[in-house]
Amino acid sequence: MARRPADRKVYAHAKLRRLRREHGMNQVDMARALGISTSYANQIEQSQRPLTAPVLLRIAEVFGVDTEFFSEADEDRLAADLRTALADEACGVPLPGTEEITEAARDHPEVARALVALHRRYRDAAEQAAALASPGPGGPPPPPGEPHDEVRDFFYTHHNHFEPLDTAAERIAEALALRPGRAADPLAARLAERHGVRVLQAGPGRLADARRFDAATGLLFLSPWLSDGRRAFQLATQLALLELSPLLDRLADSATELTSPDSVALARIGLANYFAGALLMPYTAFHTAAEEVCYDIELLSARFGVGFETVCHRLSTLQRTGRRGVPFSFLRVDRAGNISKRQSATDFHFSRLGGTCPLWTVYEAFSAPGRILPQVAEMPDGKRYFWIARTITRGGFGHHAPRAEFAVALGCELRHAHRLVYAEGIALDDPRAATPIGLGCRICERRDCAQRARPPAGGRLAIDPDRRTYVPYPVQTHDGGTAGTAGSAR
Repeated sequence: MARRPADRKVYAHAKLRRLRREHGMNQVDMARALGISTSYANQIEQSQRPLTAPVLLRIAEVFGVDTEFFSEADEDRLAADLRTALADEACGVPLPGTEEITEAARDHPEVARALVALHRRYRDAAEQAAALASPGPGGPPPPPGEPHDEVRDFFYTHHNHFEPLDTAAERIAEALALRPGRAADPLAARLAERHGVRVLQAGPGRLADARRFDAATGLLFLSPWLSDGRRAFQLATQLALLELSPLLDRLADSATELTSPDSVALARIGLANYFAGALLMPYTAFHTAAEEVCYDIELLSARFGVGFETVCHRLSTLQRTGRRGVPFSFLRVDRAGNISKRQSATDFHFSRLGGTCPLWTVYEAFSAPGRILPQVAEMPDGKRYFWIARTITRGGFGHHAPRAEFAVALGCELRHAHRLVYAEGIALDDPRAATPIGLGCRICERRDCAQRARPPAGGRLAIDPDRRTYVPYPVQTHDGGTAGTAGSAR
């Protein structure tokens, strides 16, 4: 089993070398600035010595970076992306081991990022070629690229935290003296006074738009079926699009992940939604409340007058320097396994290929609607996470109104679980309490999983007409045996 994160030493030679070069220093200059010997500085850059706590603090002071700059989360994310790329059948080579992939991401991050980018472009090109070959009845092929994927990568790269938007939201919330559950009227008044926008309630028979703004007339139509919290959220989103347009443009236009006008436009909407959540749940007040109630989502929902999903999403953004919350990953899925939202402040990697693991509690939530289900989950590399999941229903009112059911999940590394009310009574330190899951069958290397839907990555199928195992897709072991038996299946 892989070493636990707490046991790892910090080898940050690639990041340190990049910092040194960005500041125009050689190793002698850097050693002098850090108060260490040149030989020690060289050993750090050659990955022969780990960073000690005093040196780490001195680096943060000299180069003006937060100590979180040397977190292994980015390396773990990159390693997961690299593994996804190398596990693609198109590579045509055996999948390297976990240790080799981790070392490549740590020692040669730029090369690893280039390989990941090449793989994603290959996948996009393959999908476009397939669409051109069969565009569908009577319609043109879809446009190149996947703007939603690019926007998700944009938020993922920023750890789902945008400090300028949080700062602006706190300033406006204070100026308007917003009160939880009673924010709609002050927001409507600001829209009217500063932007000449008149807020109207749409008729019940109109199209099912939660919000529709007519810029020519200055009329903002809101659905009559919105709760007070959702009404305030839509007003805050429109306020961001009008009042913070230059900031939204700057954040979106500077993103290298966004390669098309559609991606930039979608990112602006996502950033406006981020601001809306930050305005209704100002950072400092919300962080303080979350810590007080041990991240009880239902209590936070009642205190701030917003829905369960909105609170989950906001909890995944609390990464302000000096006032960090639990670093959460957040996602929303449907019964078919399609991920419609995924945000992460951690190194947890959401599979871009072939869905996610059916053993994940987020899918079990559909069998217990409305209940919050906890789970300790262990990844193939030995890292453990604590997850909670619950179903939500979205849609209009009335017998014929369209509705959609989703499950939302919120997860963190197991070392943070003791801070959550949902972990009470769970044996967090007991390995038997952990459910082994993976990133999706396409790239998962587990060979004893009875739920597997395709062969494990990097394994050669063991085809034996005289043997039937309980584990689908058995593979050959190094000694010629077969991995996956009835005793090892769960």
